[in-house]
Amino acid sequence: MPFSYHETIAYRSEPLWHDGCKRNIGVMQTTPMDKHGNFNFGIANSFNYADMRTTDICIVEINHTMPYCLGGSEESINIKDVDYIIEGSNVPIFALPPSEPSETEKKIAQHIMPLIEDRSCLQLGIGGIPNAIGMMIAESDLKDLGINSEMFCDAFVKMCEAGKVTNKYKTRDKGRSTYTFCFATQETYDFMDNNPQCASYNADYTNNPKYIQTEEKVVAINNIVEIDLLSQVASETNGLRQISGTGGQLDFNIGAFESKGGKGILAFESTFTRKNGEVVSRIKPLLTPGSVVTIPRTCVHYVATEYGIVNLKGRLVWNRTEQLINLAAPQFRDDLIKEAKEMKIWSRTNK
Repeated sequence: MPFSYHETIAYRSEPLWHDGCKRNIGVMQTTPMDKHGNFNFGIANSFNYADMRTTDICIVEINHTMPYCLGGSEESINIKDVDYIIEGSNVPIFALPPSEPSETEKKIAQHIMPLIEDRSCLQLGIGGIPNAIGMMIAESDLKDLGINSEMFCDAFVKMCEAGKVTNKYKTRDKGRSTYTFCFATQETYDFMDNNPQCASYNADYTNNPKYIQTEEKVVAINNIVEIDLLSQVASETNGLRQISGTGGQLDFNIGAFESKGGKGILAFESTFTRKNGEVVSRIKPLLTPGSVVTIPRTCVHYVATEYGIVNLKGRLVWNRTEQLINLAAPQFRDDLIKEAKEMKIWSRTNK
């Protein structure tokens, strides 16, 4: 179901947009019931509360390994709204194994670090680049950072434990790091458990561009699948192969640009290696046929690879082309120039 992540609440709220959004039965994993009769959604707030309130039959499944994540809002559902409870043995919630960023990811992070200022409000996506940035911030002189992110990731724990995050200068939720879900290591889950410095909110609160832009110096950093010389970005498909959903990438890219002093950064390795060993450029003349445009070229702000970082806002088509080719791996640049000439987006003054 294609949508931007902040729209999930509208899809799940009454009145429902159409019958296709209707759930007959909803089942969600939660923490055990607390003394007030509340079941906490733990690491996944997102649209859970709105979803459960609009189902015919509401069922919660108890998972004793789920961290209790404080709100915020809509982080729990009360027993008066629950029809059935599933109890029994359960496996631990999925946790990512600890990982170290690669040397390429560290290079990309080094290009991004100068754009992060004291009192910046951060959003980080998944992967090695956010972890590399978190490590660098933890060892930097930056101070008084804030967090308002779709996902709470391992990098934030490193930053918090190093004293870099205070949230003192946020517009909303001063003193607390806001997020709507977490996908991380067990260490991060343990950090979040009953931690009043973290606040779980629904996806509309964390991801809606109209709220994101109220914070100053928002820095949103997200990965992509590929980008073409027209600066169109695909992040959810590779051709007709679905990889992910739109998620909050477009939400935060727009919100960061509208933020005073904000920066929306798309950070990615310039190449990837196929299973047969072939190295392919992520910067292409045109997106792979069938690929879905996640971020239109009008909304692209900063782009970063291991070869540098550039602000594409306000640049003409031919200049965007030149800057993107400079961010591509050297072995692909001549072919990209040739394709750009055939596409008639390469000026005679380009070099």
